[in-house]
Amino acid sequence: MSSAAFAQRRILVIGQRLSTIAEQALPGAQFEVAGPDAFDGQARLAAPADLVLIDAGAGDPARLASLIGALAQSAPQPAAILVGSHLPVVVARALLKLKRSDVLDQPVSLPDLARCAAALLADGSGVLEAVHASQCWSILSAVGGAGGTTLSIELATTLAARTLGDRVALVDLNLADGAAGAYLGSAANMHLADASAAPERIDAALLDAFSVRVGGGFDLFACPRDPLAFSKVTPAAVLRLLEAACQVYDWLLLDLPRGRQPWTADVLAGSDQILVVSELTVPALLAARALSHEIEAELPDRAHPRIILNRMAGRMFGPAPSRGEAEKALGRKVDGVITSDWEAASCSANLGGPISQHRPRSKIVRDVAAIAEDLITGGHARGAKAA
Repeated sequence: MSSAAFAQRRILVIGQRLSTIAEQALPGAQFEVAGPDAFDGQARLAAPADLVLIDAGAGDPARLASLIGALAQSAPQPAAILVGSHLPVVVARALLKLKRSDVLDQPVSLPDLARCAAALLADGSGVLEAVHASQCWSILSAVGGAGGTTLSIELATTLAARTLGDRVALVDLNLADGAAGAYLGSAANMHLADASAAPERIDAALLDAFSVRVGGGFDLFACPRDPLAFSKVTPAAVLRLLEAACQVYDWLLLDLPRGRQPWTADVLAGSDQILVVSELTVPALLAARALSHEIEAELPDRAHPRIILNRMAGRMFGPAPSRGEAEKALGRKVDGVITSDWEAASCSANLGGPISQHRPRSKIVRDVAAIAEDLITGGHARGAKAA
């Protein structure tokens, strides 16, 4: 890139390792190199820095977060680029306070650093790059305990194993008390309440900090338990999170809350498939029918929601309705069934991880694989015809 793009720009480099590549990538700029605890570094410059380059390995996360917090308090506030991998949550949260920032993976190339710096110095907004072709499936339970979270986990695991290299993510949008993290024995790193202050800053780097790779081979996005989460997290933050995730992941599974939220209709409108999960009880089937009708009335141009019957068992195990009786109560055909296997489901929940990990021969695993295959190979054509 021409030196004119960086001529007379003042660059503060935090971490000696970045200084050489910075000088090569940003010709014409004026550099100063400092350590992570030297900020007050701006006070030693003849003028405030235009851009701060930070080596994520130059200090511990708490010190880096403190440094970024100091940058946020600067006037004028400089742009910042953090160079490193596996961004700690405390650092990611600090970056949300900056108006202009970006993250580059290590090792960073000269062209990438030059392009990123030029965009930030030109007051770029950090808009995501080219549109990424992804599939987004939303899963809702008709009643509490119908099995929506279990289906979401098993679908994510199935897709991660089936697609051989595609990136798969499960987003638990039960923001107050989601169970996906507990089912998978995983941490909950998605701090959407903090991101709500500046939702436009949610990007691929922040997604990396919010996500946790779990045993099923996919990334989990789950919020820490907070009874006030739905009032703290703005619709803009939820929608920006999903927009960013669709740019990064090939498959996105959304475990939605039963209770209607201000962002629910927008999420469903942007979904490629909508699955309503019902138990084989009359109240659950009636609730599934009502929920499906509500979605169809609100989103008439979208494909019909698909109804999945969970815990299907033979009549010898109790007075549950048959599939035919269930379809009569629903007023439509069902789109998939999951055989009841209480031992496999409870074992998996207790041990932490998908059922396919602990009980790979379970009928649940077989049935979910069949549902996924149907959605992938035949779902779109039938959905469009139904609409």
